[in-house]
Amino acid sequence: MVHMVSRVNDGFDLYSELVEGVRDAAAARRFIRRFAARYASPVVAGDGCDQEELRAAEDRLGFPLPVALREVYALIGRRLDLTRSQDLLLAPHRVSVEEAARVLVFRWECQHVAEWGIPLSAVTESDPPVVSRHDGEQVWHPFLDRVSLACVEMVLSEWLATGDAFGANLHLDDETVALLESQFRRLPLPDYPRWADMPPVRWFEGLGAVLREDAGTWLWVRAPSADAITAVQRALPGDWSTDEV
Repeated sequence: MVHMVSRVNDGFDLYSELVEGVRDAAAARRFIRRFAARYASPVVAGDGCDQEELRAAEDRLGFPLPVALREVYALIGRRLDLTRSQDLLLAPHRVSVEEAARVLVFRWECQHVAEWGIPLSAVTESDPPVVSRHDGEQVWHPFLDRVSLACVEMVLSEWLATGDAFGANLHLDDETVALLESQFRRLPLPDYPRWADMPPVRWFEGLGAVLREDAGTWLWVRAPSADAITAVQRALPGDWSTDEV
């Protein structure tokens, strides 16, 4: 495994980049490019799905993909590390309509116990809302207000799971959550549910690491260096599990 080199003087500030990146679809794509260059590898020609592939998907569906989703496919649709490390951005030929609920499904949880999609009632919007459902539910629940936000979340979450950096995770209790809130900076990604009827997922940063708190129960951490992981573990004592490196 090739580990990333920390580039602390490259002028990239994750908080500031996200403030801009969540504004609209174009800003989200700029964020994805800049995040990939900083934390993974730069987006290059060939990382996206080609126009023929996207048109074929649209011909099969019988309608155009929403612009914001189509442009993310064109940007990074073939970047496994940013779209399919844990959960799966479906290849264009696998995007489908769930007929009962009238939802365009574009992403699955890795074991297909959850799905993300766009209501067909909003599919003509350029940046429509995203809904999700878990473990065979019939009802779809609100996830994020715009597909561009869901793609930012996807890139962050898939990078968090990718293994191309140092990582660790920890079962949380109330005391550790309080420490997390007091010692790390909350990132400006809107709250969203991991699954329905659960507290929201929240993102933090600090000590050179990126942290995701899942519904107050579990914490996932990834960083470009082992030293950053160690610093987080010292700040948040507990029974940590650490990735093999």
